[in-house]
Amino acid sequence: MCDEDRLKLKAQINQQSDIVRKLKAAKGSKDKVTKISIPNAISVKDLTMLDNLLANISYIGGYEPSYADKAMYDVLRGVGWPSSMSHLTRWYQHIKSFSPVELEAFPTGVPTCNNLPPQVVGLLSTNNHGIDIGCKITEEVSHLLNLKAQLGTVEDGSGPHKLILKTPKGTRDYGPSQMAIRADVFNKIISVFKRHGAETIDTPIFELKEVLTGKYGEDSKLIYDLADQGGEILSLRYDLTVPFARYLAMNKISNIKRYHMAKVYRRDNPAMMRGRYREFYQCDFDIAGQYDPMIPDVECVRVVSEILTSLQLGDFLIKVNHRQLLDGLFEACGVPPDKFRTICSSVDKLDKSPWEEVHNEMVNEKGLSPAVADCIGKYVRLSGKTELVEQLLQDEMLVGQCKSARDGLEALRLFLKYCTLYGLQDQVSFDLSLARGLDYYTGVIYEAVLLSDTKTEHGESSGVGSIAGGGRYDNLVGMFDPKHKNVPCVGVSIGVERVFSVLEARLASNKTKVRTTEVEVFVASAQKNLLEDRMKLCKELWDSNIKAEHSYKRNPKLLAQLQYCEEMGIPLAAILGESELARGIVKLRHVVTRHEIEVQRENVAQAVRDLLTKASGNS
Repeated sequence: MCDEDRLKLKAQINQQSDIVRKLKAAKGSKDKVTKISIPNAISVKDLTMLDNLLANISYIGGYEPSYADKAMYDVLRGVGWPSSMSHLTRWYQHIKSFSPVELEAFPTGVPTCNNLPPQVVGLLSTNNHGIDIGCKITEEVSHLLNLKAQLGTVEDGSGPHKLILKTPKGTRDYGPSQMAIRADVFNKIISVFKRHGAETIDTPIFELKEVLTGKYGEDSKLIYDLADQGGEILSLRYDLTVPFARYLAMNKISNIKRYHMAKVYRRDNPAMMRGRYREFYQCDFDIAGQYDPMIPDVECVRVVSEILTSLQLGDFLIKVNHRQLLDGLFEACGVPPDKFRTICSSVDKLDKSPWEEVHNEMVNEKGLSPAVADCIGKYVRLSGKTELVEQLLQDEMLVGQCKSARDGLEALRLFLKYCTLYGLQDQVSFDLSLARGLDYYTGVIYEAVLLSDTKTEHGESSGVGSIAGGGRYDNLVGMFDPKHKNVPCVGVSIGVERVFSVLEARLASNKTKVRTTEVEVFVASAQKNLLEDRMKLCKELWDSNIKAEHSYKRNPKLLAQLQYCEEMGIPLAAILGESELARGIVKLRHVVTRHEIEVQRENVAQAVRDLLTKASGNS
C-alpha cells in the first residue's frame, strides 16, 4: 500500500471512530444497557416463526453465525418445543455445540438490523428503540474493524492482527503417514469394486438444495446450506446416494453398476477420535436396474464382507433387516402411519442407546402411547438367523393382518438363503433393531459393525460403531424424473473415515512406522564431486520405471545418506565411488542387512529390478 492510500485509509478510520463514539454516547444517554435484553416468555407463535425462518437459512441472520445467534440461544435455553420443529432443533443443537469461548467470539457486526426480521428483533429486546441503536453500533463497529484490518492493525492499534491457525471444527489435516494409510485403504476398496464389475462416476460436491431436501428424514437438519451466489440455492452434498439418483434421472440411465469415492459434508457434532467428521469420504457401491429379487442385494453384502476382510480390521457382523417388515411391525403394534418414519428414527438409535431411553423418546417426545411402545420393544430387541424369520412368519399378530410384514419376512428368507450360497452365513445376522433412519430406503437394509475393540496408544477405546451400511431404495430416482419413472437401486456405503480411525489407532498402539514414499533405490555417493554421476544414474533408473531419488546437496556425507534410507524405509542404495566408477562398478547395498554386491555400471537398472523381485518373492 502506497503512503497516499495509507493516509486516506487512516482518515477514514478516524472518521469512522468518531461515528462509533457518538453512537455509543447516544445509547448511553438513553439507557445503560449494553447487552441485548431477554424477554421472560416465548410463545408457540414465536417458536413457529423461528422454525420457519431457519428452514431457509443456517443462522438467525443468514449464513454466518453472529451475536444474534448467541442471544437467541440464551433466550431459548430451558424452553421446550415440539420435535416437529426440526429446523429450530437443528439450529439449537448446532449453536449448543459451540463452547462458551467460541460463542463469545461470534462477530457482532453480522447480521445487520436490515436483515433481522422484526419479530426476531422483538424477541431479542423489550426496547425496540434500544435494539435499533445497538444494531447501528454493531454495524458501524464492524465497518471500523474492516477498515483497520485493511491497514493491518487491530482495534487498539497495537500491531498486526494475530491469525489463529486451526482447521474448521469437524475437519482435520492429513500428514504423509495418514495419507499413506488412506491410499492403501482406497486401493483395496477399489480392487473389490472392480472385481465385481463396477465402473466409476463423479458428481459436484454441491447440489441444488431442493435436490437434497426431504430425502434424509430428521437428518435433513445436518445439511450444509450455501449462501446465495447469484440465483441458485445450493447445499453441500450430504451423501453420494441422492446425487447418484439425480444423475440417473437426469441422464435417463436405467442400468448401471457404479462406485463413487468422494467427500461429503454433514453439520453434525463431530467425534473425531471415532472417525466422525463434518467433512469425510464415502465409498459407495450401487447396482441400478430391474433384476430378480435379492440377487443384487446380496452381492452388495458380499462386497462389504470382502472389503472388511481385505482390510483386516478384525471380526465383524453385518446386520440385516427389511423396511417392509418394520412398517408392518409398526402397523401391527398400532403406530399411526404418519409416525412411521419418526418412530423408525427412534428405533435406529438402539445401537447407541438402551431400550429405556428409546422408549422414553417414543412416548414423551414423539407422542406414542406406552402400550404401543412396549409392543414395538417386544420385537425390535430380537436378532438371529433364518430360524427367527421362520418363527416370525408364524406370528399371527405380526403377519396375520399386515401384508408388508409377511412380504418383508419372505424377502429376508430368500436373502439369507443367498447369503449361505455366497459363504456369508456366519457374518450376517437378522436384527430387528436395525432401522437406518434415511427416508429413501424401501427394502432390505444392512449395516456392518466391528466386534473387536481397538485401543489407542493411550489405552482408550477407538470404538467407531457402524463401519458400513446401505440398502434398497427403489423410489428415489422417480422423485427426480419428470414422469416419475422409477429405477430400482440397491447399494452400500463404506464408512472409510472410521476404517482410518481403527487402522491409525492400531498402528499407534503397535508403534508401527508407516512408509510414506515408494522409493525403491537411493543413489548415494561416497566421495565429493559425484553429483553429475548421481544424476545420470537416476535418469537411467527413472527411464527404466524404477522409483529412485538422490540427495539435493552437491557433496552429501555418505552416513547421512544411508541414515535417510533407513528412516524412509528405502530397501536399496546404489553407492557411487571414484575407484568403483573407474572400474565400471556400482555397489548395491541392502539397507536393512547392509549386505553389498558389485554390479557393472551398465547393468544397474536390471540388477535393482532383480533384487526387488527377489525381495518381493521372499516377503
